[in-house]
Amino acid sequence: GRKIPTPKEPMTVPYRMRILAPNEVVAKSRYWYFIRQLSKMKKGSGEILSCERIHSKKPHMVKNYGVWIRYMSRSGIHNIYKEYRDTTEDGAITQLYREMASRHRARAESIQVIKIEAIPASKCRRNYITQFHDYNLKFPLPHRIPRKLNNPRFTTRRPITAF
Repeated sequence: GRKIPTPKEPMTVPYRMRILAPNEVVAKSRYWYFIRQLSKMKKGSGEILSCERIHSKKPHMVKNYGVWIRYMSRSGIHNIYKEYRDTTEDGAITQLYREMASRHRARAESIQVIKIEAIPASKCRRNYITQFHDYNLKFPLPHRIPRKLNNPRFTTRRPITAF
């Protein structure tokens, strides 16, 4: 976006922002919220040049994401760094909003995402992320009951669940 050119100021500086929002309407609203804080420009004196969705380059590969946020709690403003494992940035941000709502009772309006970036496994700090970096990691499925199509649902024998 930029300030609308006027005879007094014919050349205006364009501003570029990366805003994480669920849709275009919310993204434009957040743009005007942040631009008002950064410069003397508001919706009446400015225009949005383009609003595009950024797609991830490898959406099928699991990555580690580091997220820097600022949020308002009941006691004040806090800065936080969090880590998530997901295939896309959108998924990591969704996890962030859900965790902040559950653990900190923070609403989406009070959370400002400062930065999000994919980080290598060597730079991960949190134990709940690094525990998944083992390549020999297995998730066993013990005590499953096989359901056969033609067998009756209710029977007099106990199911054998150990395989």
